[in-house]
Amino acid sequence: MGVRKFKPTTPGQRFKMISDFEEITTSTPEKSLLVGKRKTGGRNKGGKMTVRFTGGGHKQKYRLIDFKRNKDDIPAKVKTIEYDPNRSARIALVFYADGEKRYIIAPSGINVGQTILSGEKAQPDVGNTLFLKNIPLGSIVHNVELSPGQGGKLARSAGSYAQLTSREGKYAVLKLPSGETRMALVTCRATIGSVSNPDHMHITSGKAGRSRWLGRRPRVRGTVMNPADHPMGGGEGRNSGGLPRSKKGLPAKGYKTRNKKKLTNNLILERKKKK
Repeated sequence: MGVRKFKPTTPGQRFKMISDFEEITTSTPEKSLLVGKRKTGGRNKGGKMTVRFTGGGHKQKYRLIDFKRNKDDIPAKVKTIEYDPNRSARIALVFYADGEKRYIIAPSGINVGQTILSGEKAQPDVGNTLFLKNIPLGSIVHNVELSPGQGGKLARSAGSYAQLTSREGKYAVLKLPSGETRMALVTCRATIGSVSNPDHMHITSGKAGRSRWLGRRPRVRGTVMNPADHPMGGGEGRNSGGLPRSKKGLPAKGYKTRNKKKLTNNLILERKKKK
């Protein structure tokens, strides 16, 4: 896994850096695990724009990913490593011994032909999914569940991982990619290793068109809008627009939006560090 640099033969090539896709083994996805994906353009069912700067983009099919990894004690062999347009990580197609096929988030270092396993009997090897109570302390994990049987919710993007630091009674303590330290029940599952494609952070599109292919329209600053369009709009010349806030009026840059009465607040031991 790495990135490709281009010679500046055109303005769009000058700063372009994309993945080299060396780990990809096939360009044809498994048809039984594909479903249609309809674009919304950021509109809800009433036609009202609820997400700004969204629209267009290349047509995509959604790959059904197994985040639960709940086929216990049935070995599976990695058949292919594939590109997924819906996420930054690579995905792996696995064939279970009973004939079922599933897509999983590909861990970094996994290879075609490798055998993976889930459940109590699994060893703490890369790609295997275990309960937090069975994972050695200090291990690097990804695709971590927050509730037993819910499916992985944490550390799923390219190159991310969490670290299992300790266990206290029925809870395990995890250090998350954001720097936050929180507890999860030891009966939750996690997959050993970090997520594939860690060089995703170094990718540079090189031109605006590549963002349009991904369905991202140009993002416009609130200060250049009219007062009717944004709380920070209006004024003569390049006025700052007052306190930074969103279009709905919520303060930005440090305003906490998490519900103070949320039940899981007592599971967070240390909040993420400010930059």
